[in-house]
Amino acid sequence: MTGVPERQVIISGVGRSAVGRRLGRESLDLTLDACLAAIADAGLAPSDIDGLTTWPDIKGELGGFVGPSVAQMQQLLRLDLSWHLGAVDGGNVLGVLAEAALAVSARLARHVLVYRTLTEASAHGARKPRAVLANSGDPWLVTYGVGSTVQFAAMWAQHHFHTYGTTREQLAWVALNGRRHAALNPDAIFAEPLTIDDYLRARMISEPLGLFDCDIPSDGAHALVVSHRDFRRDTDAPVFLEAMGVARPRTSSWAFWPDLDEMAADGCAEQLWSRTTLGPSDVDVAGLYDGFSIFTLLWLEALGFCGRGESGAFVEGGERTGLTGILPLNTSGGQLSEGRYVGFGFVHEMCQQLRHRAGGRQVVGAEVGLVAVGGGPLAQAFLLTNRS
Repeated sequence: MTGVPERQVIISGVGRSAVGRRLGRESLDLTLDACLAAIADAGLAPSDIDGLTTWPDIKGELGGFVGPSVAQMQQLLRLDLSWHLGAVDGGNVLGVLAEAALAVSARLARHVLVYRTLTEASAHGARKPRAVLANSGDPWLVTYGVGSTVQFAAMWAQHHFHTYGTTREQLAWVALNGRRHAALNPDAIFAEPLTIDDYLRARMISEPLGLFDCDIPSDGAHALVVSHRDFRRDTDAPVFLEAMGVARPRTSSWAFWPDLDEMAADGCAEQLWSRTTLGPSDVDVAGLYDGFSIFTLLWLEALGFCGRGESGAFVEGGERTGLTGILPLNTSGGQLSEGRYVGFGFVHEMCQQLRHRAGGRQVVGAEVGLVAVGGGPLAQAFLLTNRS
């Protein structure tokens, strides 16, 4: 396809800080480590960076959910910027990667540094106030006890169970599959074996979602350098951006959606596939958001890897989603086992896979990877490849 602006873009560098649980390090310290690693990985110096963005760029740490601002990082790295974006809403989750790609394709900047930092595990350990990310400010919802995203996710899961016969034993394989892959990832927080009995015995959080259906608060920073594709075409291992989808259909509230089978993932997936000649069967490896395990099932259906209502059977047993299956899924362990890095961990893993640097969890011959993040009204998807 011609005229797709993101096709002019590569991820030229990736970096991450130390990651894990309760590292006890300042977010600025972690961010600097990740940014300098990404810049060096791209073969650049800080003076080469002329674009900068993160999400969310707001004051206050909000329980470790917010890292350093764009202004802080510009000053610390002494950057001379031609483009920057401190995103609050429109860049939600991983959308800043799309915005960086558009800025580079429009030649507003040549090398955009994209970063994201969380210190939620340390903040929770210190009992600092947490970020309020759901609709807890809506009195119509709070009245009925809906004050957390897990309660919304649980209702979507119950609907899927009731409508299609999906079972907890099937849903468990999102967590079991991720844990199996996490055993091969030295950066994963939880790498010890997880059995179906462990999953079913775990305490219920919001029925039918239990402890192992919920992702893990973590500490760590991730950074990417987004460059124009004409930069260093002989670079060791560029990752090319093939297509992206960032749609947000309907309202920002789940409460009034006419079809409870859908998330914003459906519109996002439609936009993604409309921007490429590739399709689901071309994807060699995927990272699909597992902030809550039900989101992974809904993404599988939205992206066309299986039919509506068939995702429970698709993941059951883990054969299709293993490293040698038809769709190796969440090969880093995902947010359920590696840690919650709100989508940036998936991009880091996808770059490792497409560069063939994923060690024991490498998918043999991986050429096309897909990252899809967000749940409910939030959704972004990126199709990446190592083929120019």
